[in-house]
Amino acid sequence: MLKQTFLTAALILGLSSSANTAVITGEIRDVDFSFEGPFGAFDQFQLQRGLQVYSEVCSACHGISQVYFRNLGDEDGLGYSEAEVKAYAANYLIYDREIDDDRDGIPSDKFPDTSIEGAPDLSLMAKARAGFSGPYGTGLNQLFKGMGGPEYIAALLTGYTGKEKEEAGQTYFENTAFPGGWIAMPPPTIYEGEVEYADGSSNDAESVSEDVAAFLMWTAEPKLMARKRAGFTAVIFLGILAVMLFFTNKKLWAPVKRKEV
Repeated sequence: MLKQTFLTAALILGLSSSANTAVITGEIRDVDFSFEGPFGAFDQFQLQRGLQVYSEVCSACHGISQVYFRNLGDEDGLGYSEAEVKAYAANYLIYDREIDDDRDGIPSDKFPDTSIEGAPDLSLMAKARAGFSGPYGTGLNQLFKGMGGPEYIAALLTGYTGKEKEEAGQTYFENTAFPGGWIAMPPPTIYEGEVEYADGSSNDAESVSEDVAAFLMWTAEPKLMARKRAGFTAVIFLGILAVMLFFTNKKLWAPVKRKEV
């Protein structure tokens, strides 16, 4: 029954692995994430808090199997030291085919896959979902607010109203962020205040949901900062090239234009 519940939740959530971006039509609130915009950057402390939320809450059902433990030490990401990465990886048991047994995780291992059949992997979910669209299906909102994948995740986690119903032996929970309003995934334990941050940051449901949404954005695109730097450098070079071509064109055609005059 538990497996069936999570399988149904995965299908209803729309959080299944998909190459296409799904457009969500529920109530999504725009969040001012630090990584948004051409000059935005990940908040390292927020990512670390998000990892804590994932480890203590989300990892019970969902995996992020496309992420290596060593990525936690990336300078543009969580910025953990080598020793901290090793210590964190050792908390996981990883099946090793060479010894045909479980062993403690090491930095070169990936995060474990989901432990429950039907529970989707979250590695790329922040890029696989679009929280904003419209108006009238034009998608213009995305020009100003972005795709809205992290916002959708945050809204979904905090969109539970407390109401529930049962249909065909399956319990559904009312969620204002989910299209249709009813979802099979139970409310996460962030509502119970179980996550306590060492740095004293706010651990209310809204803050916790935003932290884990930012972390899942990093897992979906860990090289976002490098891509932005490369793009900015490319724009500068293209600008210089455009100026050089403009003056080169004027010099080459100047004799011809003088003759025409």
